[in-house]
Amino acid sequence: MKTLEEIIKSDEEIWNSGEPSEGHFERFSVKLALKKEAAKNNRSILTYLLKAAVVTLLVTLSSLWIWDNFIKQNSKGMTLSQVSPQYREVENYYIHQVNLMENEIKRSVISDDPEQNKMLMKELQDMDTVYISLQKDLKANPNDERVINAMIWHYQNKLDVMTIIVNQLKEIRNFNNNINNQNNETVSL
Repeated sequence: MKTLEEIIKSDEEIWNSGEPSEGHFERFSVKLALKKEAAKNNRSILTYLLKAAVVTLLVTLSSLWIWDNFIKQNSKGMTLSQVSPQYREVENYYIHQVNLMENEIKRSVISDDPEQNKMLMKELQDMDTVYISLQKDLKANPNDERVINAMIWHYQNKLDVMTIIVNQLKEIRNFNNNINNQNNETVSL
């Protein structure tokens, strides 16, 4: 087999015999200049778009950083767990108990009246807004025992109220079950 170099050398006179047609170099130069100008325009638009994207990204990231480090922290309050490890245990206990009660309430809600369900959930949310204001007070006065005691008292009261709600919902459910059982017995007789 011949190599590419041998093939080109053997046909060298074919390769060197022809000249391009007249005006070929001028046409080629014009086409080359047009291509360079189009590429330059495309590059300039692309660079502007890249610069705009980088600026937008930097503004967005800096805004998020400012929000996270300054604005968000100022709007949040302080929790008991940030005061001391002992209060962290107390807060974790109450949060766990409140979550259990909330789940029990959600499971026990048997009312067909969406208005009553909405009212019940609104009352629980109102209790949470009181706690949020206590968190802000604690942030303003981190070592104030009155605020810490108010937060613990709030958790205790919230649990008491939720326990009463759960018990009443259970009574209603039992009452409805008894009525349904009596109706079923009378129908079967």
